Amino acid sequence: MRKRIIAAMVAGIILVGAGSAAYVASPTIHAGQPGEAPELGRPGEFNIGTTVKEFALDGRTKITTWGAISGNLVDANRQLSVRFWYPAITGNGETAEYSHIMRPPGKDPVTISSKGMAVPHADAVDDQKHPLVLMSHGFGGWDTQFSNLAEHIASHGYIVASIDHADMPIDGVTSLILSFGNVLVDRTLDQRQVLAQILKDAQSGSQAYAAQIDSDSVGLIGYSMGGYGAIASAGAPYDFTNDPMSNIPATARTALEEVSQKALPIKSLITFSPWGGQPDSRAWAAENIGKIDMPVLVIAGNQDDVVNYEQGVRWLFENMTGSDRYMLVYREARHNIVGNEFSLDRDGDFATTEFLKEPVWRSDRLNAINQHFVTAFLDMTLKGDASKADYLNVPTVDSNDSKWPTGFGEQLNGTMAGSEQKDHWKGFQHRWAVGLEMHRLQKKQ
Repeated sequence: MRKRIIAAMVAGIILVGAGSAAYVASPTIHAGQPGEAPELGRPGEFNIGTTVKEFALDGRTKITTWGAISGNLVDANRQLSVRFWYPAITGNGETAEYSHIMRPPGKDPVTISSKGMAVPHADAVDDQKHPLVLMSHGFGGWDTQFSNLAEHIASHGYIVASIDHADMPIDGVTSLILSFGNVLVDRTLDQRQVLAQILKDAQSGSQAYAAQIDSDSVGLIGYSMGGYGAIASAGAPYDFTNDPMSNIPATARTALEEVSQKALPIKSLITFSPWGGQPDSRAWAAENIGKIDMPVLVIAGNQDDVVNYEQGVRWLFENMTGSDRYMLVYREARHNIVGNEFSLDRDGDFATTEFLKEPVWRSDRLNAINQHFVTAFLDMTLKGDASKADYLNVPTVDSNDSKWPTGFGEQLNGTMAGSEQKDHWKGFQHRWAVGLEMHRLQKKQ
């Protein structure tokens, strides 16, 4: 009897499998992305081109050792390169490889690289306009550190401009203090001056990719210190009563006070792990954070000990009372929640790993989820695609509480939640929406 029962069970399972033959035959790996990527984390319809342009930023100053003591700044000829990605006519040609040399203090230089999808200097699509997204990296970062995110956004019909802020190299305590002091001053000024020149190029049509730009639809993405600059660029004036803001030399402080009274002409703000909300180095008063009036997406790890998630990032999010905003949270993640999946020597110095990697989350998984939500948010806020709100207005704050009932033996083959799975995070596969939170707050009426 027992043998017959077991045989019947085996036969039933075989029949279930036969009835789901498509599951067996269909691969779970999709072109361009791992099969686990959520729906909008997969490449868009456009081929991508890439190019670099240099920008001269007038009227800038620099904090030197003597300037930090005396308060007198030196004039600086500040010139920054900006990497552009844009929808291209053809994808033919050798794709870009992005290389960067990291120089950890007291350590040997480390060359890291990543292979891209974009074709250098490819002809731009010239028969339509696209929104512009300006990107700003963190302290010690560089322009192609997030090239995977930039290329992904461009493939969905955006022009992406990533600033290389050229932060002062660090070789000891003194240079660390000076470099960080200059970053405090430079980030929003860089963002403002670079964007002004890009929009001027768009108006003149002097660059092929620039002629594609829809100057009325501009978004800003900032990570860490780039997020610090972006919050000011979005219209939140700095508060200079706390350290380290109170230590900024008077001339530079005056410049920051003047420019941060006015927001950039942007419609959408995304901040990854933004610096400046933590109590021991708070850069804003709560009422000034509330002056931001555009939609905001904050993305952070709930174990971020660099910018203090609980008292820093959450404080910023909760006090952005003038905006409709979302906050995506990676549980058990620290500060490095965005950035390319770099292959590092496992015997290499740990300083490089610590700067680029997360202790718990895989970089490729973070990338896919970031791409999914960033695309939804930008489409909603810059392209006016109201349907993309469904990806952000998730049914449960905690993704682990998502529900998607399935029958015994039912095989979904990577099917992503759609309109019929109203109790599951849209665009995520069954069982794959885990470890996340999405918080939503509306502007104060």
